[in-house]
Amino acid sequence: MPTPAADLPVVAVVGDGQLARMMAPAASELGQSLRVLAGKPDSSAAQVTSDVFVGDYRNLDDLRSVAHGVDVITFDHEHVPLAHLRTLQAEGVNIQPGPEALENAQDKLVMRRNLEKLGVPVPAFAPITDAKTARAFWDEHDGKVCLKACRGGYDGKGVWFPESVEHLEALVDELLDEAVELLAETKVDFVGELSAMVARAPSGQVQTWPVVESVQSGGVCAEAIAPAPGISETLRRQAEQLAVTVAEKLDVTGVLAVELFYYRDATGAEQLSVNELAMRPHNTGHWSQDGCVTSQFEQHLRAVMDYPLGATEPTAAVTVMANVLGGESDPEMPMRERVRAVWQRFPQAKVHLYGKDYRPGRKMGHVNISGAVTNPGDAADANPGEAADVAEVRRQAKLAANFVVNARWDDGYTG
Repeated sequence: MPTPAADLPVVAVVGDGQLARMMAPAASELGQSLRVLAGKPDSSAAQVTSDVFVGDYRNLDDLRSVAHGVDVITFDHEHVPLAHLRTLQAEGVNIQPGPEALENAQDKLVMRRNLEKLGVPVPAFAPITDAKTARAFWDEHDGKVCLKACRGGYDGKGVWFPESVEHLEALVDELLDEAVELLAETKVDFVGELSAMVARAPSGQVQTWPVVESVQSGGVCAEAIAPAPGISETLRRQAEQLAVTVAEKLDVTGVLAVELFYYRDATGAEQLSVNELAMRPHNTGHWSQDGCVTSQFEQHLRAVMDYPLGATEPTAAVTVMANVLGGESDPEMPMRERVRAVWQRFPQAKVHLYGKDYRPGRKMGHVNISGAVTNPGDAADANPGEAADVAEVRRQAKLAANFVVNARWDDGYTG
């Protein structure tokens, strides 16, 4: 096992996915040594990290092993048992974010209740313990019902939209038989989805990023557009302040993503409602790698080590992140040739791959493309999202990501 230089702080990341992988170059540039608790020696993060412990995040002894001698433990997912984290804290391990905060990311019912107490806008909700309580919620909210697993759901998993009260009751009976804890929420008739991201250090320093529009496909983030176009400055400020409030009141440290529904009420006024929380770098923040002064990965590592936080001003008028999701089949063209073809057509494209084998629907990477200011003389006074051709940047990013997936240009390009 490699031994970090004596003067380098050691940050241990529990989790071996793409988020931990993308922390590695940021740690190197910050003069930190990154350690990873990986489930497999060839996992996404383990491929690019020399200090790798292979183990199970659900095993307390494995967590103790990876925690030995580190300055701080952080995460690329929220699923570590809270009892283990509390034990490590009692033994003197520095854990950021702490278990009290993480419980809100692990359990949606706990999160909803705590946000409601804070006065943060959330959809109407209720725990579902049987078909009777499910029917009562359906009747109370005129059939506008979203059923969710309290724990474990992500990327569209653990979320159901019943088509009838009978369908709802059958789902509830089936899921409760499988010991799935459930809650129901009112289905929000939203105009769009936003992501407000903030970093917070243990000393209390906070720094927000520009609010991003998130475009979903099949419950999975397909695009993130930064900054979010077409929303008012008032709504933008409200979303940023809401993220700061959640981080401070729930004592979140590191990066926090607050996923929001944006809708209009009966009077036509703009409103926000919290959908999900993620207490780690997040898919909707990947744009910051290439479109911002300080990326979410660098900022997360600064925050958990209680370093001064970096500036978050955009470096481009607009940056679009398009996810590379495994298609129905894996093309014969090797991945390296697909990426080469993308760079040949779009030399400004930044392609980030996760080192993962093909699987339909799997997140295998993402593409970031930034747009230039249309009129540099107007840049200082313009809304950054409106100073470039957002539609054109989106078109390029989607074309590039789809070529990486399918080895073909969706617009018929043959050059």
